[in-house]
Amino acid sequence: MYIDTEGTFRPERLLAVAERWVITHQLMKATSSTNTHTLSLSLCVRYALLIVDSATALYRTDYSGRGELSARQGHLGRFLRMLLRLADEFGVAVVITNQVVAQVDGAAMFSADPKKPIGGNIMAHASTTRLYLRKGRGETRICKIYDSPCLPEAEAMFAINADGVGDAKD
Repeated sequence: MYIDTEGTFRPERLLAVAERWVITHQLMKATSSTNTHTLSLSLCVRYALLIVDSATALYRTDYSGRGELSARQGHLGRFLRMLLRLADEFGVAVVITNQVVAQVDGAAMFSADPKKPIGGNIMAHASTTRLYLRKGRGETRICKIYDSPCLPEAEAMFAINADGVGDAKD
């Protein structure tokens, strides 16, 4: 199941990838417009893979400003715990995407990449393995293992092709 919270899902892309890998299983996509709707969608059907794109997008719009920070983080924490339970109890593979923002504090001067993930410690602690994706030269993309309990920090280059992810061209 693919839950789209930003309206960016393109079925033709999924069909091209499914055709390449000869995926014959049922594919399901849902669009979510509220946090509560996202939560209910993730519980309504049996599936092996759940992708939430993006986990934090609706929280940024539904809870704006510092005055709602506590409520936003509390609801986000409950949502992420529910995803962890789905993974643990039912063996569902869960992939969540997140947004990044530019750091505007003084720490940005000392960082190679002035971006930081949204969601704070709640997002960081709810994720088993965190990957950071960024654009490289040309069509090359870079995936960095940002945090993992079982993998060392490393980077890999790849390309996004018409039929999905492939090797980066030199």
